[in-house]
Amino acid sequence: MPDVTISIGGRPFSVSCQDGEEHFLHSAAKMLDSEASPLMASMGRLPEARMLLMSGLMLADRTASVEDENRALKARLAEIEARPVAEREVPTIPQEVVDTLAELAARAEALAARVEEGARA
Repeated sequence: MPDVTISIGGRPFSVSCQDGEEHFLHSAAKMLDSEASPLMASMGRLPEARMLLMSGLMLADRTASVEDENRALKARLAEIEARPVAEREVPTIPQEVVDTLAELAARAEALAARVEEGARA
């Protein structure tokens, strides 16, 4: 079980973790330090326990805010997914248009045949 030294609020702490978990520990320590460092800068020297408590509470508040936003987004997504899907209407070509196009095609073929006959003559 490796011992890792992390820094929170400018103070070093030696912490043990499972093999392969070091990067998670460093990531968590960085989050806690991001709350502790401004505290230390604004309040000066704080007892270690108070600094950790305040930093933890601030981080918990931020986490609660993110969880609230996540719940709201999930509710919005569920609402959107629950909406009925509009049926896509496949356009149909009216029969008179089909008939007209067929007649035009027949005329075009007849004209093409005449032009070919005229070219042969």
